[in-house]
Amino acid sequence: MIRFLEHRIGDKRIVRLMIKWLKAGILEDGVRNEAGEGTPQGAVISPLLANIYLHYVYDLWAKQWREKHCKGDIIVVRFADDNVGGFQNKEDGERFLADLRERLAKFALTLHPEKTRLIEFGRYAAKNRKRRGQGRPETFDFLGFTHICGEKIGGKGFQLLRKTKRGSVSSKLGEVKKELRRRMHGSVSEQGTWLNSVLRGHYAYFAVPTNTRALSAFRYHVARRWMKCLRRRSQRHRMTWERMVIYIDQYLPNPNFKHSSQNIGLPCRHDRHNPHTSHI
Repeated sequence: MIRFLEHRIGDKRIVRLMIKWLKAGILEDGVRNEAGEGTPQGAVISPLLANIYLHYVYDLWAKQWREKHCKGDIIVVRFADDNVGGFQNKEDGERFLADLRERLAKFALTLHPEKTRLIEFGRYAAKNRKRRGQGRPETFDFLGFTHICGEKIGGKGFQLLRKTKRGSVSSKLGEVKKELRRRMHGSVSEQGTWLNSVLRGHYAYFAVPTNTRALSAFRYHVARRWMKCLRRRSQRHRMTWERMVIYIDQYLPNPNFKHSSQNIGLPCRHDRHNPHTSHI
């Protein structure tokens, strides 16, 4: 890590400060434990240091690997420690995965055994698998979205479908429920204003084409939890669904697209003259 920093930073004072961060250790139950390796857990500098580390360990290596060994098209997308690679040829994907394991082992890193997969995905995946008598192409999760091989309306060509990852929705709804209990005795306007900000923040990230149904479902479940919270404030409530709809229309915005449908979340390129399937 220090060698990587010194490669870009000439100021020794900054390097010494980074060394202090690395040696800060971990505080558990008021007791400081020395950190023998890795970056401080929860420190504000840790994501930056990890990104610098992976830049040299992974990014630059992947660029060199593509120039030396790749026979077809390849594109690699990395965000923090999450990575997706798209390969035109299956052989390139298999070799890249094997070489990547060796590369990471040299720097005391490993791939997650459950999240690391080589799957058939892309424009021709469904047709090729159907011809071989196999099922639908597998899906994969990346940055909170589940990516699916789909078709345009009317079956007119391939379309990448992106839906909010199920675990992300469940986790967020759990947070909303917990916070609503804390705000249970606040006014309707206060609760509605807070829920409005929650939905707008959710839409700002997840409002992409093909994800409309998941966003509408999220809004509905938020509304149901809000109604239950309002009903709990009195043993003889008068909160009917018809009355609740008025509050929903007033405070809970409908989803609207925030991102273009072009070149978002598609981690592989295709050669239109070569009907090979991309692998991830």
